[in-house]
Amino acid sequence: MPVDETLSTYSDWCYGSAVGVYVLAMLFSLVDQAFGRHGTRQAERTERTRELVGAGAPVEPPEPPERPEPATSGRAERARRFGRMAVALTVLGVGLHVAALVLRGFATGRVPWSNMYEYGATLCLAAVITWLVILRRFAIQHLSVWVLLPVIVLMFLGGVVLYTEAAPVQPALQSYWLVIHVVSIALGSGMVLVPGVVSVLYLIKVRKPEWAGRLPAADVLDQVAYRTTVFAFPIYTAGVIFGAIWAESAWGRFWGWDPKEVVAFVAWIVYAAYLHSRATAGWRGGRAAAINILGAAVMVFNLFFINLVVAGLHSYANG
Repeated sequence: MPVDETLSTYSDWCYGSAVGVYVLAMLFSLVDQAFGRHGTRQAERTERTRELVGAGAPVEPPEPPERPEPATSGRAERARRFGRMAVALTVLGVGLHVAALVLRGFATGRVPWSNMYEYGATLCLAAVITWLVILRRFAIQHLSVWVLLPVIVLMFLGGVVLYTEAAPVQPALQSYWLVIHVVSIALGSGMVLVPGVVSVLYLIKVRKPEWAGRLPAADVLDQVAYRTTVFAFPIYTAGVIFGAIWAESAWGRFWGWDPKEVVAFVAWIVYAAYLHSRATAGWRGGRAAAINILGAAVMVFNLFFINLVVAGLHSYANG
C-alpha cells in the first residue's frame, strides 16, 4: 500500500504541536507549583498527629488554618488558575498526540507503532493519559511539571533522533501479534513511567529540602506510585507473554536470551519484587520507592540503549 504523504505530513504537524502544547502546560504547571498554596502545612500537621497517636501521646486540638494575607491569597488563586489551565492544555496535547498516531496509521495503512519513533510516541501517550486519570483521583495537578518533563524529553528525542519516514510495515513485523504485543508493552511501559517520577518526588519529600514543602504528603505520593504500578504490572506482564508467543511463532522458540528479552524480563522481575515486597514484607517508604525508580530506569535503558546500541533480533525496531 502506498504511503499517503499528505496524512503523514499532518501527523508530523500534530506530533510537533502536541510537544509544544505539553511544554506550555508544563510551564503553567510550574507557576502553580511555585506560587500556589496546596495545604502542605496542614498535611504535615496531620502526619505529626498520626505519629503522636501511634506513640500513645496526648494530642492537642489541631490549630486553626492560617489565614493568608489578601495579597498572598490572590497570588495563590491566580497560580491555581494556571494549574487548571495546565490540565486543560494537557488534555489538548493528548488530543493532538492521538491525532498524530491515528493519521500516521491511516497514512501507512497499518498500526502506528511499528518503529522506535512510533513506539516512543505511543509510550508517551500512555504516560500522559495515565497521569490525567490520576488527577481525577488525587488533587496533585501542580505536580504535572515533573511528569510532563520526561515526556517532553522523550518526545523531543523521538522527533529529532528517532524520527522515521512513514513507510509500510517491514515483512518481519507483518503479524497480528504486532498489534497485541507492542501495544501491551507500550501501555505498560508508559504507565510505569509515572510512578517512577512520583517515587523520585517521594524520596525528595522525605529528605525535606526547603522547597519540598510544596510537594504533597509522602503518604499521597506513596499511594499514587503503588496504585499506578498495580494497574500497569498486569498489562506489562501480558505484553511479555505475548512477545514470547510471537517469538515462538516467528523464530521457533519462546525464549532466546536476546538482549531486549533479557532486559524486559529484568524489568518485570524488578516490578514483581516491588509489588511482592509491598504485599508480604510490608515494605513502604524509601526502600519501595528505590525499587520503583530502578524499574523505571531499566525501562528507559531498554528503550534507548538496548534498541539503539546493542545488536539483537529486535534491531529491526529502529526502522
